[in-house]
Amino acid sequence: MAAPPSTTPRKFLGLMSLPERNFVADALRTETVGGVLLLIAAVAALIWANTLPHSYEAVSHFHFGPAALGLDLSVEHWAADGLLAIFFFVAGIELKRELVAGDLKDPKAAALPVVAAACGMAVPAFVYVLTNLSGGGSLEGWAVPTATDIAFALAVLAVIGTSLPSALRAFLLTLAVVDDLFAILIIAVFFTSSINFAALGGSVVGLGLFWLLLRREVRGWYVYVPLAVVIWALMYNSGIHATIAGVAMGLMLRCHQREGEEHSPGEHIEHVVRPVSAGLAVPLFALFSAGVSVSGGAIHDVFTRPETLGVVLGLVVGKAVGIFGGTWLTARFTRASLSDDLEWADVVAVATLAGIGFTVSLLIGELAFAGNTSLTDETKAAVLIGSFIAAVLATALLKIRNAKYRALCEAEELDEDHDGIPDIYERDNPAYHLRMAAIHERKAAEHRRLAEVAGGASEGDDGPA
Repeated sequence: MAAPPSTTPRKFLGLMSLPERNFVADALRTETVGGVLLLIAAVAALIWANTLPHSYEAVSHFHFGPAALGLDLSVEHWAADGLLAIFFFVAGIELKRELVAGDLKDPKAAALPVVAAACGMAVPAFVYVLTNLSGGGSLEGWAVPTATDIAFALAVLAVIGTSLPSALRAFLLTLAVVDDLFAILIIAVFFTSSINFAALGGSVVGLGLFWLLLRREVRGWYVYVPLAVVIWALMYNSGIHATIAGVAMGLMLRCHQREGEEHSPGEHIEHVVRPVSAGLAVPLFALFSAGVSVSGGAIHDVFTRPETLGVVLGLVVGKAVGIFGGTWLTARFTRASLSDDLEWADVVAVATLAGIGFTVSLLIGELAFAGNTSLTDETKAAVLIGSFIAAVLATALLKIRNAKYRALCEAEELDEDHDGIPDIYERDNPAYHLRMAAIHERKAAEHRRLAEVAGGASEGDDGPA
């Protein structure tokens, strides 16, 4: 007889299942490496642009590609429109996996990161708009501070070496996936000025063929890679940002396992493509997008111009207030509750960490102020400065909480019966209690035997004396 479904409300940021926890840990290790590479590329871009500015500009603006196909693009545009499509392809797979097998599959559990991510994007946009309305600035950049760069955020965690509990790490990952989804919608809806319906129709036909080949389980990279390039090129020429093609193809992959499969096709392809995304596509995008002047005058302009000040305040203040506020409201007015092992200070730290906006923020900044090179560069500087301030504040908060995190992590890893499964995942299992009772009984018997041996030895010593 099947066990009745549990009616106990799921603890907000509570303990995950062991497979979920192991998946999150593996994903974090990968994202952390990508974040470190992204950080290195950003620093290299700043050094290159500020020491050899003419060289940096010449390389960034060098054009190549088939002009007849509308693809005579600069190196900077190839990185933003071409390579970044690989990043969004991986994001699409992550979103699909969350929808079919992760937290987003359960509507009750999905409400938590969805509300937090929505508030974490709405409040920064509101802060930006308010700043520019009061300062007489342009409202075109309202979407710039709405995005979170999960790779950079996890890189900060790796640098400070905190033992962040797996539940909070999972929340941060899920939050980033939902954040990416909203960012994709923003790019598609608000930054498409004109549409070439012929090219768009061609890309839709290509996507249909892509989906059909997947359903027929046709195999071979030599089939899908050329088709993906054609779909991307048609999407680019349609006027819709080409990264949308990457997301669409990622969402089409099957991410649930069938009987006899060790990994689903989506997991396998993500495993193959992720190193290209994290190790090549995103770092090259950062290299040709983060190169801005960081002179004293440029930094002064960031804090005096309403557009750039709105970006900084949106990332530093808006993100933290939005995510924490959305989380608190969800816990306050729904059946969701905070895990007993965590405190609201932990949520504040993660919400502040989400203020690190880089990859998508830089991309939206380029789209929002296209044609205004000066404002685009200043917006990039604002994204870098806002992200840096958020990283510093989050580091300070996480350091304060580090002792708490370490204690929680040790509790999660405790395995007294040495069976390879942390005890915290077995405490509701009767077999676990029987096994632990047997272990304690053996230890007690061993202690009694040692005591008897010690006592006998003492009597033997006294006899001859």
